[in-house]
Amino acid sequence: MLLAVPTRPVATSSPDAQEQFVNEHMRRIFRQIYRLVGNVEDAQDLTQEAFIKALQRQDQLKDDEKSAHWLSRIATNTALDFLRRHKRVTFCQINEAPLSDLEMSHFETPEAGLLRAERRQWLAEGMEKLTPRERAALVLRDMEDLPAEEVAQRLDCSKATVRSHIANARIKLKKFAERRKG
Repeated sequence: MLLAVPTRPVATSSPDAQEQFVNEHMRRIFRQIYRLVGNVEDAQDLTQEAFIKALQRQDQLKDDEKSAHWLSRIATNTALDFLRRHKRVTFCQINEAPLSDLEMSHFETPEAGLLRAERRQWLAEGMEKLTPRERAALVLRDMEDLPAEEVAQRLDCSKATVRSHIANARIKLKKFAERRKG
């Protein structure tokens, strides 16, 4: 994935520092966005868009210690905006594997690979039942293992709203699982 340098470079940061910033966070931000939009091509485009936004607005960042959180919030908002614009709620495509699956595929039996693919398909179908905000809250809390406070900050809402989104998401997934079994 090539990253275009912003047309308006930030005066406070050297190109080497910008490149290091991108290299340090690229994989994590891609995974975060992929988990929200579920499509490799869209996740690549949105990852690039998130980095461009961040680098163009780097002067807004007062504390370098908070840059990872700041970038994650930009990435989350970029993905949610994309989902709203396209009114798309797909979580993943069955014929593509996330990075973690590609890394582990060399060490598993064909049966284990098939079971993992079935679980991934089930999860993708279940995630489609959620609203974009429910999905984002669930992904950030349960998959990214972020505390509720940080999820609330990233989604720009209260902790109570985050808990509500997560509870609703889990109820919907549970009902989806029950319907699949029955």
